[in-house]
Amino acid sequence: MKKKRKPKTIGKRRRRDPHAQREAARYAKPIASREHILEMIADTDRPVDRESLTALLHIDTEDGEEALRRRLNAMVRDGQLVRNRRGCYAVADRFDLVRGRVIGHRDGFGFLAPDDGGEDVYLSARQMRTVFHDDRVLVRITGQDHRGRREGDVVEVLERNTRRLVGRYYRESGVNVVVPDSKRIAHEIAVPDAETGGAAHGQIVTVEIVEQPAKRHRPVGRIIEVLGEHMAPGMEIDIAIRSHDLPQEWPAAVEREIHKLGDQVPKSAVRGRTDLRDVPLVTIDGADARDFDDAVYCERRQNGWRLLVAIADVSHYVRPETALDAEADRRGTSVYFPERVIPMLPEVLSNGLCSINPDVDRLCMACELSISETGVITRSRFIEAVMRSHARFTYDQVAGILVDEDTKLHKKYRSLVPHLEELQQLYRVLRKAREQRGAIDFETTETRIVFGAHRKIDRIVPLERNVAHKMIEECMIAANVAAARFLVRHKMPTLFRVHARPEGEKLEAVQEFLGELGLALRGGTRPAAKDYAKLLEAVEERPDEHLINTVLLRSLPRAEYHPENIGHFGLAHEKYVHFTSPIRRYPDLLVHRAIRHILSGGKVGDFRYTHADMQGFGDHCSMAERRADDASRDVVDWLKCEYMLDKIGESYPGIISSVTSFGIFVELQDIYVEGLVHVTALGNDYYHYDPAHHRLMGERTNRIFRLGDAVRVKVMQVNLDERKIDFELIERESVLGKRRKKRREKTAKRRGRR
Repeated sequence: MKKKRKPKTIGKRRRRDPHAQREAARYAKPIASREHILEMIADTDRPVDRESLTALLHIDTEDGEEALRRRLNAMVRDGQLVRNRRGCYAVADRFDLVRGRVIGHRDGFGFLAPDDGGEDVYLSARQMRTVFHDDRVLVRITGQDHRGRREGDVVEVLERNTRRLVGRYYRESGVNVVVPDSKRIAHEIAVPDAETGGAAHGQIVTVEIVEQPAKRHRPVGRIIEVLGEHMAPGMEIDIAIRSHDLPQEWPAAVEREIHKLGDQVPKSAVRGRTDLRDVPLVTIDGADARDFDDAVYCERRQNGWRLLVAIADVSHYVRPETALDAEADRRGTSVYFPERVIPMLPEVLSNGLCSINPDVDRLCMACELSISETGVITRSRFIEAVMRSHARFTYDQVAGILVDEDTKLHKKYRSLVPHLEELQQLYRVLRKAREQRGAIDFETTETRIVFGAHRKIDRIVPLERNVAHKMIEECMIAANVAAARFLVRHKMPTLFRVHARPEGEKLEAVQEFLGELGLALRGGTRPAAKDYAKLLEAVEERPDEHLINTVLLRSLPRAEYHPENIGHFGLAHEKYVHFTSPIRRYPDLLVHRAIRHILSGGKVGDFRYTHADMQGFGDHCSMAERRADDASRDVVDWLKCEYMLDKIGESYPGIISSVTSFGIFVELQDIYVEGLVHVTALGNDYYHYDPAHHRLMGERTNRIFRLGDAVRVKVMQVNLDERKIDFELIERESVLGKRRKKRREKTAKRRGRR
């Protein structure tokens, strides 16, 4: 019998795994921690094979060897280790390798967004041939491109994240391809004749990737679904759902769980809860709202107000370790399209048992706040309760009562009007406190698409915020702050809604831009929200107010979910969570579970979620929010393009909404549609891009096109597939053109007088 070769050992002494206790708590048969494995490999002077690692870690069982094999594979997959052709392992950092996510560009090139948050790495079109947008890869830094950006080569694909794509099917000269709808994917998917699924030329299809892209061949797929004709009503939503991989079908396990639910709150669920059914709580929402997850009540007290914010108790129905919870987690958020919603929870809950409909019993998690005359929350508590909404108000109805003093509405809601008036008084105090706190208020315009017959856009209208919108917003902010303080006080793991302060290159660019205008943003390298607010107030009524507003807004990072509390810069709050919308946001549901755990007498140590769990939830929920926003934006862009198809050749006034090196984007006034005037269509001159001042300047004429300038444009082309609208500048109607026109008119008058 052949004697088994003894593995070669490396290292002189046995080291103790500093994370052994953690691994033992997680696994019945613990293995060396990732940190310990990385340390052991890093201490060697060469890549290490698995046999040597087995000896290094003193593993002497087959189960242990198998566990090590799996852990090493996972570490390679996550980019912590690199495995060479000889099967030896080395720490990725030793090879100057960077791991991260691929971000594709429609022109074929791309970038790597590093996992560690470092500077992006440029990937040439040649490197992008082997990967899709959103794949996770290891990249070797090879130098800098002509713009001074880090450039890299793809060394290894760690994770393939594209399994299906939606696009348009073409058959030309006997060749079948699907052109993906996504702007970030430049590949064409080859489809064998036997895998076309009966699709006809030009139809929208879903293609399943059967061969990922490689250096020597493009990706191959098979058509698994024919969605229909290109311009079919509702097609834009079907495309967005599949392009962004939005879950929309309920798994069978979820269907089985919700089948047990009725349409009324069980009497057993009411026991032990505080009874708020006699308190005149009301909901205030938009006219087209379908799910109501918050209700409010306000009354005057001796030194301020008592505010009740009652939130649907979703956590009672959606329990951990159920199919319903797993699906809510997977979705992360509801997705809102024009006239259609993909809910986070099934309709029996989102529009039924959890929705605070009028005159029916509903379970709720209520936040009771005592608020002083100066708008300070002096006391708060959380209550598991049962309630009954006394009215379903729309924002316009409440504004009609409080602002317009509509006599019919006053008469209809006579008993509730005093509570609404107290709510308005409280709002004024909270608003003043908000201003003193220095919260930032940007004036932005949201729009709503109004459909006509056959789901064709009739018009696009701005959404106007009245006093009722602002009242409810302040109530929700107050409840969110109270929830954050409650969880911090009890040291509970949770997801904060964080908004970082602006910093780095964006902040420097803003300071430089403002300096050219004779303005300054106080606070140096660490401005406070109050500094932004004061500047916005100072530029009111200036002709360039819109320009300054836009530049300041774009300097701010995006808010996200994170277990580490860094505060909310925009709202100027040190502690902030999302508590008020558990029907449509999973982070709110997690916050409710943490509050319920404390109310039931639980301790931090026996809460089912750890800080590490919250890190994972935060990453996923932030991604789901971005995914939902991108999908909604795609649909709106498609619809706006469709709306402009019959307006080619027409001219409109507009405002320059963005300036780039390749042209200016113009938003049409009163239509709220954006399109591009390419730099080659700006006139007989060469234009140079000045990013610091958000402008293009003509080399010969010194003509300037700047963010916020008024222009007039003609609609030249609409590309529905690419969601692009091309404009052409009408010289005589631009800002400078109008001046020239006036000068010509004055000259003509003088000549006439002569």
